[in-house]
Amino acid sequence: MKPIRLLLVEDDPDWVKSMSVYLNREEDLLVVGTAATPEEALRLAASIEFDVALLDVHLTEAGRDGIYTALALAELRPVRMIMLTSDSSERTMTDAFTAGALHYLDKSRFKELPQAIRGVFHHPEAMEALLKELRRLKREEQLQPLTAAEREVYEMLEEGYTHSQIERKLYKSESTLKNQVNKILKKLGVRSGREAVDKVRKSGLDKESDIAEN
Repeated sequence: MKPIRLLLVEDDPDWVKSMSVYLNREEDLLVVGTAATPEEALRLAASIEFDVALLDVHLTEAGRDGIYTALALAELRPVRMIMLTSDSSERTMTDAFTAGALHYLDKSRFKELPQAIRGVFHHPEAMEALLKELRRLKREEQLQPLTAAEREVYEMLEEGYTHSQIERKLYKSESTLKNQVNKILKKLGVRSGREAVDKVRKSGLDKESDIAEN
């Protein structure tokens, strides 16, 4: 039987060593790569084949950069992810799922990890459907402050239209469009149309002061 290949993203070398030994004892599981930083994780993910990524929420003391690593991994390739942490806050749990994790497990419950891995690998459909709905709700929540006209402009920006193309397609003057775009940026708390699209696409997960820049 072909084993489920695992990418372990964790900054604690003792945890990496013990978890690798623990998981590799299972006949159907195999750790094929480990990374200690977001940068290492993305480089490794681009160069090896794996089935499930196990990510620590806190990869550094600076913040919850494991969540943003999950976002970046999801952009790089389709991937099934489990977030591991000792942080039991509701916000962190919600953000982990928003970032695309299919499971969230406290490290003290590591004995449940093999079964959790099998679950997200063999039966991800129900959780994927829930995450799709969560992302839709997050998107609507972020776009709720926009008027119908601003929403129309935003959606064209999201589709990649330039300002001149939007002007022609929506029959807007340059000044009218500029005014609407400025209002969109202000309401979304960003500085450019690209930032607006990126923020909404990432479900409003902003890098805050407690989160390390990757």
